[in-house]
Parts: sequence; structure tokens; C-alpha cells
Amino acid sequence: MASLPNPSLSSGLSEGRRRTDALREALATRVVVADGAMGTMLQAQDPTLEDFEQLEGCNEILNVTRPDIVRSVHEAYFEVGVDCVETNTFGANHSAMAEYDIAERVHELSESGARIAREVADAFGARDGRQRWVLGSIGPGTKLPTLGHVSYGTLRDGFQANAEGLLAGGADALIVETTQDLLQTKSSILGAHRAMEATGVRVPLLVSMAFETTGTMLLGSEIGAALTALEPLGIDMIGLNCSTGPAEMSEHLRYLTRHSRIPLLCMPNAGLPVLTKDGAHFPLDAEGLADAQETFVRDYGLSLIGGCCGTTPEHLRQVVERVNGVTPAVRSPRPEPGAASLYQTVPFRQDTAYMAIGERTNANGSKKFREAMLEGRWDDCVEMA
Repeated sequence: MASLPNPSLSSGLSEGRRRTDALREALATRVVVADGAMGTMLQAQDPTLEDFEQLEGCNEILNVTRPDIVRSVHEAYFEVGVDCVETNTFGANHSAMAEYDIAERVHELSESGARIAREVADAFGARDGRQRWVLGSIGPGTKLPTLGHVSYGTLRDGFQANAEGLLAGGADALIVETTQDLLQTKSSILGAHRAMEATGVRVPLLVSMAFETTGTMLLGSEIGAALTALEPLGIDMIGLNCSTGPAEMSEHLRYLTRHSRIPLLCMPNAGLPVLTKDGAHFPLDAEGLADAQETFVRDYGLSLIGGCCGTTPEHLRQVVERVNGVTPAVRSPRPEPGAASLYQTVPFRQDTAYMAIGERTNANGSKKFREAMLEGRWDDCVEMA
């Protein structure tokens, strides 16, 4: 006998699709405001070692042991008017959880984190009829595959478990954030796609990169290389978060607004941290962040904004007030096809000379090419290229 459909499951799926459609519409027509820092607000409530199940600093454990603390952070941001919050799952991935010897709990902690945020978002929506959304946070983890710290497959599968848990808990979108290594970023994106295929739930997939004060990602990737490598991977939005304040992000956003085919996001820190005897202090006040985000929306046409380290509900309250009614700039990007290495992108421009792209043409990595070059055997060099 064929099994009967589960009405509650069907209702849940249709409600999720409705929320997702509403989020896509909002991102396409106005600026959507997300929340600010999570970790510092959790730590400010002084959870005990027992709350952490003896795993000190593992904030994701609080999704299970102290959901009241996590819930209070989401409530604080919704109270000041943000449209969406990120889940407390930044470290709910294989490499981070493996350091606590609880890698098998990635799905559990991801689902519980998303469920808490979902409940708070729905409660606020029921109160005033205004839709709120949940962004499922997929952090970078603690291992860099490009440097051989961990295999690509291990990371990808761990991120898939992370994403499946977030979708099961009710996330309206997935945000691959604070990415530092393009190979790690790709593993996150592929893991998220696999999760959506496995669960049958399709949500927007956002990618947010972290650029250092050097102007590149941690491993030296320029903004052009990142865009060329990531944009074709089926993502819905790209942008920046963490590492620096808005002042250091301006030129990267300028590049993205000129070249990116997909919408943009930006969630900066409250300035560059200043080390004091009491720890790191973020100097950018709420008015400064609001000024910067309003400028970014007007100049670069951002669709999603928020805050990262050092930002508080007060920061986001002023951002919400400042961008309310502001129409994002209309972007007219001019994408430039090209190929990217880890470090930079090379546009497909044909000048008077031919252009050769080949991994083998490297005097450091190929003894054969180096010897041919030193001996002046140019035909051999061209053949290898």
C-alpha cells in the first residue's frame, strides 16, 4: 500500500518555500539588514564550563545546553529592527569540532542552532506580521586545505553535514562566511549544494570572504581571483565580512560592483581591533558603521548588510535607521571572462601576441621547463605551455 503524505511535513515545506521566496524578493528590491557579532555577546553572559560540557570556548555547544543564552542574542538583534540573524553555528564544521573530539555532532549542533533562530524569528513575525529570516552560518573551520592541513573531501563532507543540519533546523539561506582559502571556500559551496540536493530544500547560497589589511585573503588571493573562481559555482550572492572595518573594504567592493554578475553583501568589523590590557577593542562606533553602510548601499548597490566582530545591537539599530528607505544604487557590472590561479585573475584579452595558460610553465615547479628555458629551447617551452 502506498504511504499517505504527511500533511505537517508538506505544510512545513510550503512555509519554508514561502519564506525563501520572500527573502529572494527582498534581496532583489531593497537592502536587507542582518545582525552583528555573536561570540562576544554569548561570552558576555559568562557561561560556565559545565555549560560548555567541559569544552571551553565551544560556543556551538550552547545551542544544546543553554539555548536561552543563544535565544537572547537573537532577540536583542531582532528588537533593534534587523531583518535576519545568523545561526550560532560558525564553528559547527568538521575541522573545528574535531579539535574538541566531537566531529560526529556537526549535524546535531547545526540543526539545534538553526532551530533556535527559527523559533525567535517566527515569534517576532507573529508579533507584528513582519517576516524575519534565518541565515545558516557556515564558518571556515580551522584547517586550510591549500596548505595540506586536511583533505578536500573531508572538509566537503563536513560542510555538507553542517548545511544539512541548518536546513533541517529551518534556515532560509546558507551563508559561507569568513572564508580565507579559495579551496576551503569551494569545499563549503559544494558541501552546501550537496546538502540541498540530499534534502530537496533549495535556499539562497551566499558567500562572504575575509580580506586582510594586506588587501588579499589569508593565502594571498586577490579580489579578482576570488570572484573569477567562485562566481561560476552556483552561488546567489558574494561579498565581504570580518578581518577589517569598512574603510579597508571599500576598494574591494568597488571591484565587485563593477565586475560581479550577482548581488553583493558586506558585514564589516567595528574597525580594526586595538589591543589593550583588557583585550581587543574595536574602535568604530555605531554612528561610524551606519555612515559606512549607508555609503556602501548608495555607492555600490549592496543587497545585504550587517556587522561582524565588535558590532552590537546598538550598531545595528543605527544601521537599520540609516538605511531605512534608502534605495541601493543600480549596478551596471561589466563582467570580464578570465582564468584564475590561487592568487590572481587573468582576463581573456587577446593582444597582438598569443596568450598561453599552463601550470607546467613554472621554473620553480617544473625541472623540465626550467632546463628548457635556461638552455634557450623556446619551442620546447611553447610545447609545454
